[in-house]
This record gives sequence, C-alpha cells and structure tokens, in this order.
Amino acid sequence: MLKHCLYRSYTKGLKIAAHVLPLPRPTLFSGSGSVSELLEAISDLGFRRLLLVTDEGLVRIGMVGKVLEQTQGLGLQVSVFSEVKPDPTYDQVEDGLRAYNASQSEAILALGGGSAIDCAKVIAARVSNKRSIKKLSGLFKVWRTPAPLFVIPTTSGTGSEVTIAAVVSDPDTHLKTPLMDPKLVPIMAALDPDLLIGLPAKITADTGIDALTHAVEAYISRNATPETQAYSVAAIKLIFRYLPKAVAQGGDIEARYKMAMASYYAGLAFTKASLGYVHAFAHNLGARYGLPHGMANGLALLPVLKFSLPEIEDELRTLAEKTNINTKDKPSAEHFLEQIESLYDAIGIEKCTTAIKQDDIEDLVDLILKEAHWNYPVPKFMNSEECARLLIEISA
Repeated sequence: MLKHCLYRSYTKGLKIAAHVLPLPRPTLFSGSGSVSELLEAISDLGFRRLLLVTDEGLVRIGMVGKVLEQTQGLGLQVSVFSEVKPDPTYDQVEDGLRAYNASQSEAILALGGGSAIDCAKVIAARVSNKRSIKKLSGLFKVWRTPAPLFVIPTTSGTGSEVTIAAVVSDPDTHLKTPLMDPKLVPIMAALDPDLLIGLPAKITADTGIDALTHAVEAYISRNATPETQAYSVAAIKLIFRYLPKAVAQGGDIEARYKMAMASYYAGLAFTKASLGYVHAFAHNLGARYGLPHGMANGLALLPVLKFSLPEIEDELRTLAEKTNINTKDKPSAEHFLEQIESLYDAIGIEKCTTAIKQDDIEDLVDLILKEAHWNYPVPKFMNSEECARLLIEISA
C-alpha cells in the first residue's frame, strides 16, 4: 500500500537521523551509594539551588527525606515540588515551572519513576523554551537547551534516565503528548539499588515488564542495529534472570541493581531503534483509562508479538538462542514466547483487563494506528480490524 511505503520512508528517515545526530548519554553513577556521588558531582559543578521534582508517595515513605539528608554539607539549597501524578499532565509541568522560577533554581533533580522524570524533562524544557507544551511536542522541537537536569530513578523500567523522550498528557483530551529531542537527555544519573529496596512487588513486576517491552520492541524494530540489539539482548537476559528475584525478594540488592542496569540497557536500545505497536496500545490505554504504563505494556506484549510472528520469527528465534532459554529442542520463536508467558506467571502479570469499553474500541484503534504508523518502525503493519481484534482479546 502507498500509505505503508510512506510510513516506511518516514521511519527510515528517523533511523538515518539516529545515526547522524549525536545522541548524548548521561554521566552514570551506579551501585550502592551512587546517589551521594551524584549529589557531590552536582555541587562540584557549581550548582547551588535545585528544584527536586518527585511525587507525594516518595515524600510519605521518607525517600525524599533521605535524599535531602545527603545534600547536607554540600552547599545545596533544595526546593521540593512533589505534585507529580502518574501520567503527568500539562498542568503539573506548568506548576513545576512556577516552582522552579519562584525558588530561583539553577537546575532540576528528578527523583522517581518515569512520571517524575518525564515531568522534570518537560519542566526543564519549558524553563528555556517560552512556547507551549503542544508546540514543543514531536520531533526535535526543543530548540533551546533545557535547564540542567539530573535524575535518580526509583523504579527499574522506563529507562527515562537515558532516553531522548518525555511523555505528558493533555488534561482536556487525555491524549499523551511525546516530546522527542536529544536535548532532553539528563546530564547525569544515579542508579542506586538502595533506593529500590522498598519498591512494592506489583510495581517491581509491572516496571520490569516495561523494560522487557522496550528491549524486545527495540530488537525487532526495522531500525535496529547491531549495537541496539546487543543492548536489547543484555537487558532481556538480566530481566529473565533477576526480575523474579526482585519481585519475590525485594531486599535482594544484586537483583535490584541488575534490574536497574537492565532498564538502562533497554533505554539505550530503544532510544535509537524506537518502539512498536505495544507502546502505541499502552500509551492510549493508559491515557484513556489510567492504566499504569507497565501493566498496559504487559497486556499488549504477547498479543502483538504473536500477531507479528510471521515477520519476526527469525528475530525471536535468535533471542531464544542468545538469552540461553533452556529447551530440549533447538531454540525457536515459540520458545521465546513461552519464556515470556512463564515470566508472567511467575510474577503475576495480568493478561486481560475489564477497563476497555466496547464503545471506545473504534476510537482507540484510530489513535493506536496513528501513533504507531507515524512514529514506530513496526515489523508488520496492522489494519483496523486486526487492531480491534487485539483490543477485544485483551478485554476480560
């Protein structure tokens, strides 16, 4: 079809851009105690007034207080903006911008999961770009360098600490608005497993599946390269091995650290290779029904892989081989899918939901296909009827 050729040409252009344009990486501090190293580095760089962007949940459990304690003696004045909610909206970004200006901050420190980090990225962009969020959305529209941004992830899934993307929602339409620009990559990040110890099992599982989805979609992307596929394989191997441990034994420091690295590797993979239909489903289900992003990815991952199987069988067979899946027979694509299903069963991932309303399916189909076809180098195109069938499949 002519439309498919147009989509392929567009996503091919994105692949060329990913190779030509320099994609920065944050200076990374990792391991126990790395938060202290990051805070010392911020002080060494001469910053004195920070806006800490986080959420009330982390304030209540004392995590924000622990980070603030570590700033003592470093000459840092930290103002806390803790109004970030799951799937942050334009309003939260604008409130954060006002807090940044009122506190005369010089830089931003994000503490939290993908919502806090994405919100902080867009606040940083708005500090120096005096245009609306809608005008900043899309590709390469953050024209001026954002405020300096440092991040401390408290979940292992989004990879936001290394990606060029940030997603916030329009509060009126409930549509997710992606901003994609290399300028959104943070300056520095700390992957500290000590902060992940208290993460509930359910959140650990869902965010782990988010990381798995990033890695798998990047691997089967038509824009994948040997470099991005190497990062994907590294991430998938770590997830298969350590996610069940992190869910079952939340205090396992090694499992927490390995999952943090898996999320980071997956982020490196998809920031160049891009994503696919699974994320188009997840973004729109999350925006429409408030489903957590990792959970929504979990709903769509297996159905989308099975739909795409005729075009990705070789890739999934290779993943089965490279991730050392134990099987009596020669590894196959089906073995890889079975491994994902086994992981789901081990950590309690939901495969269907009652949230999807029959009356919404036609509208959701339009939104999912529009997002996927104009943004993601999918291996196999899906039409409206096929998309609707998958939505019905994941409806309870």
